[in-house]
Amino acid sequence: MPLFTTPLETPESFNKNAGLLSLRTLVRLRWLAVIGQSIAVLGVHFLLEFPLPLAPCLGVIALSAWLNIFLTLRWRQSLRLSPERAGFLLGYDVIQLALLIYLTGGLENPFAFLFLVPVTVSATSLPLKWTLGLSAMAFVCASVLAIYHLPLPWSLAAPLVLPKAYIAGMWVAIVCGVVFSAIYARRIAEEARQMSSALTAAELVLAREQRLSALDGLAAAAAHELGTPLATIALVAKELKRELPDKGPHTEDIDLLISQTGRCREILSRLANREAQTDAMYERVRLSVMIEDLVAPLRGPDVTIDIAAAEDGGSSPEPIFRRNPAIAYGLGNLLENAVDFAAKKVSITAQWSPSKVSVLISDDGPGFEQSIIDRLGDPFVTTRPGYGMDHESEKGRHEGMGLGFFIAKTLLERSGASVALANRPAPQHGAAIQLHWPRAAVDVGKT
Repeated sequence: MPLFTTPLETPESFNKNAGLLSLRTLVRLRWLAVIGQSIAVLGVHFLLEFPLPLAPCLGVIALSAWLNIFLTLRWRQSLRLSPERAGFLLGYDVIQLALLIYLTGGLENPFAFLFLVPVTVSATSLPLKWTLGLSAMAFVCASVLAIYHLPLPWSLAAPLVLPKAYIAGMWVAIVCGVVFSAIYARRIAEEARQMSSALTAAELVLAREQRLSALDGLAAAAAHELGTPLATIALVAKELKRELPDKGPHTEDIDLLISQTGRCREILSRLANREAQTDAMYERVRLSVMIEDLVAPLRGPDVTIDIAAAEDGGSSPEPIFRRNPAIAYGLGNLLENAVDFAAKKVSITAQWSPSKVSVLISDDGPGFEQSIIDRLGDPFVTTRPGYGMDHESEKGRHEGMGLGFFIAKTLLERSGASVALANRPAPQHGAAIQLHWPRAAVDVGKT
């Protein structure tokens, strides 16, 4: 079995491999440890002139240096370590530090807190079981060093004797530090990985929408390129018709060829001029019409969807939106969630004033869970059962990872909207999502 692995970066393994440590990282951290340990040992021995077992200490430090040299010469520094191999190397660092601390006073040595370093590195990049294993190893080493160790390097004329209560306090401090640093570092690293994965998913959605938007340009380019060969086909067909008898066996076929060629040229002409033809009719849409277009695919016999659009005081025309894939995706996702969780009814209320545009989406379902309502909108936070986008629950609702709502909220906020979540007030039940846009940011009707 090879010591190091180079996993393929496929979409299925991206999230799994994203947290693996590189060999370069561990080698550089160990070189830093070797330099720091050498300075500390040599400084205590030569500058402070405290007696210590210099040869064994330098031997333990040299062992780490030789390990680094071996790893550098044997493998490329860019290689990613498997969790098992990275865990073994970090375990070696714990043992090496324990040997050095044993030679220099045990827990009386103030550098004993460095047991936190390998555990913290593991917490940020390795699976939980390896972090727990390294933490247990650090606890065992600290417990042994509290009792068994060589004397702390100090002046022979005035030896230092630390009370047992202080040693016990050092042990408790190391244990608490390892636990706290591991939990804190793991939580921060996990949130960073989740945010990175969620932003990657959002970028993929935007890229897909941009590719769809680019189809009009491709159609125009295709129409331009196909125009010349179609003209040639039409010219040759007309020449053949003149050369052949008027009532020959191929006359009808040639007429059909000419007519179909003309039809193709008309279709390509419409494709080439599609942007100019549809700018006024298609690129802009009234708010109520946009909502109805998004709701239409979601209507069914189980849930009633009511739409109300009204002016919110003053005198202002209905806002006209530009067809924006980001707004369409975000609103569509919120509407789909409302339909999935509703018992019988979903209500959509659109209101506008001269200064703002609002959309309220509410349902009569169970509502948001109070335990996670403040975290909804963060990646991988969801009220759906399970944790898989490709599974179906017993009621036919797809299980979710929380990415859909995160992407929808992110896209809507990028369009200028503010998104507020709440549960409907008693005695009503269900969830309510309020969207607010500054009218100037979305209304293109006044041009």
